[in-house]
Amino acid sequence: MGSNHKYALVTGASSGIGWHIAETLAGKGYSVVAVSNQPIQLDNLKKSLEQAYGITVIIFSTDLARENSAQQIFEFCEKHSLTVEVLVNNAGMFIFGETVTADYSAMRSMLNLHMVTPVLLSRMFCESMIRRGIGYIMNISSITAVMPYPGISLYGPTKAFIRHFTRAIRTEMKLYGIKVTCLLPGAVSTAFYGTDKYNTPVFRLLGLMKTPQTVAKAGVNALFKNRPECVPGLLNKIIVFLLPLVPHSIISLINKRTNLVRAKPHQERHTVSGRTL
Repeated sequence: MGSNHKYALVTGASSGIGWHIAETLAGKGYSVVAVSNQPIQLDNLKKSLEQAYGITVIIFSTDLARENSAQQIFEFCEKHSLTVEVLVNNAGMFIFGETVTADYSAMRSMLNLHMVTPVLLSRMFCESMIRRGIGYIMNISSITAVMPYPGISLYGPTKAFIRHFTRAIRTEMKLYGIKVTCLLPGAVSTAFYGTDKYNTPVFRLLGLMKTPQTVAKAGVNALFKNRPECVPGLLNKIIVFLLPLVPHSIISLINKRTNLVRAKPHQERHTVSGRTL
């Protein structure tokens, strides 16, 4: 450890998009601070990137859904004199189902993970970026940010928050030369949404699903080109543009006539779990 390296800090780096963002940044010469709550996968990432790119990977295993996780990460970097030039707030979890049936602990974790931790990390690392006159921040939202729909009543709105926060802080940080970008992926062929159950090659061929490698590279390229947002894939761009125009009465009607997310009376409430990466 030391200050002779320039580091990219990536949360949720142990799998999926986060893994490939870390790999893409390693390919650009950055050493990596890899953070998640999956220590075995983090160790695999460290071995893979150090061998392939000759950079240093420092792993920090913590639950990013805890309110004090951002402070712990920042203090760890300060203690070990790690100069974080790139911050990627990628860690996420997914809950599907009605809010009234969602597990309280899972709800609290999602709110912290998607909103509190990214905001606090941005706040803490922005100060040192401003002092050095250089820095990059990428926050991972989702195309569900434009979908205030039943079943994703927690996931979509928290992703909408991070999208709007990113746009606001981008405007603030522009005065200091700090580049800030929001990545809004659509469906990605990872285990995050349980896509292992579907014929993902067919979905990818139809343009309905992207690989995590494609999404990661698009996001990193957009960050270094100082673009405000990146929505990988033409179909996803169309979705982000058109879905807000759909009358919510249509969504309400579909929800009323289906049993996709509706709670059943007189039955036990089910717990909906999510994975924090």
